[in-house]
Amino acid sequence: MRLLVIEDNRSLVANLFEYFEARGHTLDAAPDGITGLHLASKGAYDVVILDWMLPRMDGREVLRRLRENENSGVPVIMLTARDELPDKIAGFRAGADDYLTKPFALPELEVRVEALIARVAGRGRSRILEVQDLRLDLATLEVTRGGQVLHLYPACRKLLETLMQASPAAVSRERLEHALWGDEPPDGDMLRSHIYELRRSVDGPFPVKLIHTLPRVGYRLAAITQDPADGN
Repeated sequence: MRLLVIEDNRSLVANLFEYFEARGHTLDAAPDGITGLHLASKGAYDVVILDWMLPRMDGREVLRRLRENENSGVPVIMLTARDELPDKIAGFRAGADDYLTKPFALPELEVRVEALIARVAGRGRSRILEVQDLRLDLATLEVTRGGQVLHLYPACRKLLETLMQASPAAVSRERLEHALWGDEPPDGDMLRSHIYELRRSVDGPFPVKLIHTLPRVGYRLAAITQDPADGN
């Protein structure tokens, strides 16, 4: 796939190039809004990754002008440190397809890019994971259980996707950590904390528990009514 990164943070741009090029993708970059708008309007990109705070023209204005061009239906993921609800609403109303707050994990950005491409290609409707009454739409990233929408943090959603793809098989701690942080997991047992939060959302309000701990192995997601070895 071909990506356009409109971002003035050189270190972040370098990280994006290193990560996505290693996976065989092609990237172009623009350090300011005006250059980015020109490239996005003229180039054939699969996804545009757009920063909000840019020199010469901010990201929301870039997006607004891009959407005024009837030929520019390219999916746009907006990157920003602005995480308040009014900012997110403003981003989506300007025409963003997705909104990711900084700091973020590169694997999460990757899966969001893939979901947007699949949606545009018309494949998104078939990219749905289901276990029991739990459902994850990989195109929209919506999670529901029993028809009830679950609001998950991005890290929890990525863990859920990994567990659902493997279900009912077990997933090792190492694999889950790699899904979140690649080859550089943080110090401490952050995975345990994310699993705890995931359980609160996915299992807390429901009588049948789906997330189970396998001591010295990892976790699995399956419809098991009783699991005496289960823990956090």
